[in-house]
Amino acid sequence: MAEVWGERQLITDGFERVYVELEWYDGPRKGLAVIDGVPHYFEGRDYDHADEADEYDVWSASEAAVAMEREQWAIFANWNERREAGAMDLGSHPGSGGVDARYDELDVLLAPYRQAPDGAQRLAGEMRFDAGAGYRVDGVGYWFRWRPVS
Repeated sequence: MAEVWGERQLITDGFERVYVELEWYDGPRKGLAVIDGVPHYFEGRDYDHADEADEYDVWSASEAAVAMEREQWAIFANWNERREAGAMDLGSHPGSGGVDARYDELDVLLAPYRQAPDGAQRLAGEMRFDAGAGYRVDGVGYWFRWRPVS
């Protein structure tokens, strides 16, 4: 089990929240996180299984995109809570298409925002886990500390 940290310690150590996880493969690959106090999309670059911070392309997210991302994330987080309680099966995942009309609508509306623009900034992201549930309406159970890539 990975070491977990309290929210106060994470903030003190310069870590910031991750609101939305869009893709996970041996670690966070794509999502929406706070960087220097402002919501940004992040998308992983070459993942090498090293014990070092991963590199990500990051770009700012508009207020409209953040609101839609958090709405869609809440749909997923609520479903996941019910699934973990045994009330839902994997086939009912809202991202399966045709399961939740609003989730599907948000996918279409968010698609252009989720594409890295030319000139996206490259940062290294160091991850730590907090003590909360992995997936919850207010975000995910890990935080990032960002630094420029040298």
